[in-house]
Amino acid sequence: MRKAYQTDLSNAEWGRLEPLLPAPKATGCPRIHPLREVLDAIFYVLKSGCAWRLLPHDFPPWKTV
Repeated sequence: MRKAYQTDLSNAEWGRLEPLLPAPKATGCPRIHPLREVLDAIFYVLKSGCAWRLLPHDFPPWKTV
């Protein structure tokens, strides 16, 4: 479990966004990283203004995000 950041989605925010995101396809590779983690990483970069490559290591890899 990673530490929480101020930019992380709350459970209520995630509950509103989750139905709008595409469901995983039956074919193809399964998702390695949860979409919530990817969105949390995107919001972290947007709010902090850091470069993608400086994303903290407890988020999914920057190339995935």
